[in-house]
Amino acid sequence: MSQLDQHEGDTAKRKGEHIQICLQEEVNGTGIVTGFERYRFKHNALPELAHEDVSLNTEWFGRTAHTPLLVSSMTGGTDEAGAINRRLAVAAEERGWAIGLGSMRAAIEKEELAASFLIRKEAPTIPVIANIGAVQLNYGFGVESCQRAVDLSGANALVLHLNALQEVFQPEGDTNFKGLLKKIGEVCRNVSVPVGVKEVGWGIDGETARRLSESGVAFIDVAGAGGTSWSQVEKFRVHDPVRREAAEAFADWGIPTAESLIEIKECAPHTMVIASGGLRNGVEAAKAIALGANYAGFGRVLLPQAAGVNREVSLQKLLLQFERIEFELRTAMFGIGVGTIEQLRRTNRLALK
Repeated sequence: MSQLDQHEGDTAKRKGEHIQICLQEEVNGTGIVTGFERYRFKHNALPELAHEDVSLNTEWFGRTAHTPLLVSSMTGGTDEAGAINRRLAVAAEERGWAIGLGSMRAAIEKEELAASFLIRKEAPTIPVIANIGAVQLNYGFGVESCQRAVDLSGANALVLHLNALQEVFQPEGDTNFKGLLKKIGEVCRNVSVPVGVKEVGWGIDGETARRLSESGVAFIDVAGAGGTSWSQVEKFRVHDPVRREAAEAFADWGIPTAESLIEIKECAPHTMVIASGGLRNGVEAAKAIALGANYAGFGRVLLPQAAGVNREVSLQKLLLQFERIEFELRTAMFGIGVGTIEQLRRTNRLALK
């Protein structure tokens, strides 16, 4: 077996292990929460609008979108991951959600592995976000590789994910994060679609957001703490006892999602922001948007339904989950008397408890 074939096999094995760990193990951060529980909407007993008139319509870089909701980047690179992505894409297309793809490194390195990321047939009209690890810009990837990810997936945008601590705890991790800001700027200037940056569950602080915005980043996904902790995921894979035990010390690491969102809006006020990281329902999505987010992203909370054995049952459960989240968001808006997403972003009816 060649070194490349061995690497590809390791990548597929890792992706499969990540799915199973996230489905079967307790991988939430401990001792840390998203921060949304600190906020409460002030109820409006006389909303002066009809529930059915509340609109979730918004924009995605100049295009009309039916909801401000996003399926967060999760997986790809294996047959199981492909089935999950296609189910998520079908549900997202039907409900009008945007969808992010998992890391496409494997597809760039070997195009035969690209099938698990090809969801345009299932999702012809919604925004699709391609995804590459920013650290790969220090390991042979460049503008051409990033553009290849966009072209392969037919994506409307590209996100470069930041996962420094995950790479440290990952047995096969790439940990050279030197000089990435300049390289991210080069990608932003030369790729044909808007380029964003996201964390994977530890949040982005305001100063980092400012530097990213100044480098040309079009959107930032906070991917804050309070949901999945990738140090906790990787501890189930690592055989090194030092890293396995050290992972526990980082179980409460990160910037809570709400805190990260507020910092970013203060330091990079004109940058589009996606709030993700531990969101569970439409009320939390409403809180995120009221704190300034343009979109609210949902990740692992969707995975059990998407990974079901029976495709039709799995898809039906996903559609009901999407519909419930939308209903909760629309009802929260109705409950404070706002009829549009833009009005929700400007509301003064969200306050600390």
